[in-house]
Amino acid sequence: MYLYQHKIDTGKSQQMIKVTGMVQEDIQKSGIKEGIAVVFSPHTTAGFTINENADPDVVSDMLYSLEKTFPAQDQQYRHAEGNSHAHIKTTVCGPSQVLIIHEGAIVFGIWQDLYFCDFDGPRHRSFYVKIIKG
Repeated sequence: MYLYQHKIDTGKSQQMIKVTGMVQEDIQKSGIKEGIAVVFSPHTTAGFTINENADPDVVSDMLYSLEKTFPAQDQQYRHAEGNSHAHIKTTVCGPSQVLIIHEGAIVFGIWQDLYFCDFDGPRHRSFYVKIIKG
């Protein structure tokens, strides 16, 4: 088993950053050809999703829809820090993803990539990748 940590700086209040390449590099470093990779965000306002990589408007539409559904400004939120919307969006996306490794590569559909989602930026973030031989 291998554990890798990544540092990532987000530049916007809410964004999705493609991190597939970072995880694929970890898989190559590990030398594991068959197994799983678990990616995990230790933040309560940032997580992961797997989604389309071909059209950048998909990311924009996702962020728009999440903001429309869980707006940053809502007088009914009680959390004193004022970032309840980010906690809710992270719960919807999830703090982790499990990826299948086959022949040394992540198994994705043709249009899929892994995105780190920050809903309370800009911040200095980190995430972990645990690679397990299968």
